[in-house]
Amino acid sequence: MSERSALQRRIRAWLVLFIVCLVLSGLTAFPLVTELHWANSLVSHAWLQRVGDGLDRADGDYPFLLYGTDWLAFAHLVIAVFFYGVHRDPVRNVWIVEAGMIACVGVIPLALICGPVRGIPFGWSLIDMSFGVFGVIPLLVLRRMIKRLEALPA
Repeated sequence: MSERSALQRRIRAWLVLFIVCLVLSGLTAFPLVTELHWANSLVSHAWLQRVGDGLDRADGDYPFLLYGTDWLAFAHLVIAVFFYGVHRDPVRNVWIVEAGMIACVGVIPLALICGPVRGIPFGWSLIDMSFGVFGVIPLLVLRRMIKRLEALPA
């Protein structure tokens, strides 16, 4: 196997990992009420209970508010589709990986600004920020491998 094809296989493997995680993250935003019931049955935590109570009230009295999380889920799925372009042509579409890296970095100021505005405990904002931190790692690996692929002779 040539160095080029081995590198392409590694790129695709990392890409599949990232896409699967992105899709799973999106899919989990649809059943929030059910997920919070499940989480609260497993863990006794005041903040989780408060979030669960809020979601129950919103779902019962104002279900249209949860439509926002449906769009959040949909956005994750749409973003995952864009990464198919990297699968098709990693060198030409490296910009998608770079845009994903920018989005991951953007999670941090969003959590730091919006978390306090919305009354989110700082520890939970740290959990939100971890999605950006852990999301950028495979993208950094992908970008490095794509740049190596680009440097190889055709």
